[in-house]
Amino acid sequence: MASGLGTEIVGIVNKLQDVFSAVGSSATQIDLPQICVIGSQSSGKSSVLENIVGRDFLPRGTGIVTRRPLVLQLINRPKPVATPNPDGGAVQSSKQPEVNGVENKEEWGEFLHLPGQKFYDFNKIRDEIVRDTEAKTGKNAGISPIPINLRVYSPNVLTLTLVDLPGVTRVPVGDQPRDIERQIKDMLLKFIQKPACIILAVTAANTDLANSDGLNLAREVDPEGSRTIGVLTKVDLMCVWDAGTDVVDILAGRVIPLRLGYVPVVNRGQKDIDSSRSIQAALEHERQFFDTHPSYRSKSQYCGTPFLARKLNMILMHHIRATLPDIKARITSQLGKYNAELTSLGGPHGEGNSANVVLSVITEFTSEYRTMIDGNTQDLNVNELSGGARISFVFHELFLNGIKTIDPFDQVKDGDIRTILYNSSGSTPALFVGTAAFEVIVKQQIKRLEEPALKCCQLVYDELIRILSQLLAKIQAFRRYPALRERFNAVVVNFFKQAMTPTSKLVADLVAMQACYVNTTHPDFLNGHRAMAIVQDRMNAKKPAVQQTDPKSGKLAPGALNNDKDLDVDPKKDEPGFFNSFFAGTRSAQVKKKGAAAMDSPPPQIRPQAALNERETMETEVIKLLINSYFNIVKREMIDMVPKAISLTLVSYTKETLQQQLLQELYKPEVLDELLKESEHVVNRRKEVVSMVQALTKAEEWVSYPTSYGY
Repeated sequence: MASGLGTEIVGIVNKLQDVFSAVGSSATQIDLPQICVIGSQSSGKSSVLENIVGRDFLPRGTGIVTRRPLVLQLINRPKPVATPNPDGGAVQSSKQPEVNGVENKEEWGEFLHLPGQKFYDFNKIRDEIVRDTEAKTGKNAGISPIPINLRVYSPNVLTLTLVDLPGVTRVPVGDQPRDIERQIKDMLLKFIQKPACIILAVTAANTDLANSDGLNLAREVDPEGSRTIGVLTKVDLMCVWDAGTDVVDILAGRVIPLRLGYVPVVNRGQKDIDSSRSIQAALEHERQFFDTHPSYRSKSQYCGTPFLARKLNMILMHHIRATLPDIKARITSQLGKYNAELTSLGGPHGEGNSANVVLSVITEFTSEYRTMIDGNTQDLNVNELSGGARISFVFHELFLNGIKTIDPFDQVKDGDIRTILYNSSGSTPALFVGTAAFEVIVKQQIKRLEEPALKCCQLVYDELIRILSQLLAKIQAFRRYPALRERFNAVVVNFFKQAMTPTSKLVADLVAMQACYVNTTHPDFLNGHRAMAIVQDRMNAKKPAVQQTDPKSGKLAPGALNNDKDLDVDPKKDEPGFFNSFFAGTRSAQVKKKGAAAMDSPPPQIRPQAALNERETMETEVIKLLINSYFNIVKREMIDMVPKAISLTLVSYTKETLQQQLLQELYKPEVLDELLKESEHVVNRRKEVVSMVQALTKAEEWVSYPTSYGY
């Protein structure tokens, strides 16, 4: 029998299992020490457990019977002590009378899902296991990972915690899916892969140990065999089927060694079960078998179910003792986590002054908003830009590149410039390159800057909306109060839209200002004289080189021109007119044919008919040079001024006045109660967190008790 403190320490883990199961074990990350029983369907797992309990209470049948994990907590309850008769008569016993002539009240079972209900009849425990299993899995061999928690109180058991898991199967039956083998294996691995789990691998002794499902699964998660104990069932059948065979080599660790060793047992056979042979009789038969068998009698004290129960009790107790400090640390950590969440949810009852809550949220929101804009946050993202840095990216990358890529001549061709030059000179042809054509073209190009400037406004607005969404998700109060979140979102978005109106107007006005007045005296502007000189130099550079005379004769080379003196010039030859490029080359012939006084009416549309002549080319190049010079000046100024304008009327404005706007819209007595209505999710989550805090608080108290005794 385990010591009192040993029993107490195992009992504490049982309490922890109960309380965590009640609130949902998935809610915590605390793995409690327990013994998980695994093996194939025909390995005899159920018989081993019933022998340990000393009661016949598990479902029986063909195929997969255990279809849900059964967390079996065995609690040693000392037998009642006889007390003297107060009248001085015979000694009275506190033993309770039999129930239905079969059971007494010294042993009973309790299910976690039926609190307060005691089962003295173990046949009814079996029925309840079947009923609750079918409630979760159906009646046709389905499986479920949701455990059944059963606690058995008895003076005939050692305090243990065992988890009976479904047996490994390979052929689906009934409602089982085709991948039933994989599903069961995944379920088993979920339990046994936890470091706090002791694995009880059950294998029939009359099968090849290398093919044991239980041992193979155990070796996947415990290759060293440090937390696996083997149980060999059906040892007696070896003598019947193959006389002279035994499991001595396995017990000695010469086949598949396990650090915790193996324990051979003898269970009831199907014939014994059908004939209702009692477990007590089966245990007596098991004792006699090991005491008398020549291979085992010298070590019979290390064989059989009673030794297995004692060994499991000691292993579990020592394992709990080794893992208890870590369990306590995890409980303390989890308790701090859930207490913090409970605080964010408004405490156990969700109480709080509505005005103070709204004021606090407004202050927190505006403070976080300024912080994200200014970039003074402690939570700096190392993977991507965020907050104000994204706005800076819009200004100095997207907008800058968008402005720089605008080419003033991608929509205006040289022929268009020639036509504009003619149109701008009016009825009197200009002697010099006119400024009117330059202004017309440059103003058209400046107006093209309005679209990217307004697009920049929209992109910055989108970034502010992005910051708003991040803050609505970040601040805990918005999870608790969905109405407040929605109202916050509506007020801030509307405030941003209002700020966009003057921002867009200011940016559009900047473009209009540039297009309204062309400052040709700008110090960076290339003036007309300088442009003319540059164009002439370029054109001269393209002309053929000056003819050189022969140094001996002093004459030009044959065929060379001598200032037109060597040419036979026809004085009657037509010289090109001012609008020569607007008419076809047959005009002179038509005039000669009709007579000197004959002329045609101008066509409905007069368009250029020829390529640019030298004069037109020169004038066009001068205009292009001037336009390019001035347009670059305007682009630089817009790249500088548009971000300033957006920052003034949108970014900085909202940063400085958002808190005032929120106070005006939200800090009103008539809307406070409506804004602070909690969502159903928050209410339910608070209940879950309160339950978890209470459970962890109890758990922390319980684990503190044995540590004071050196555990």
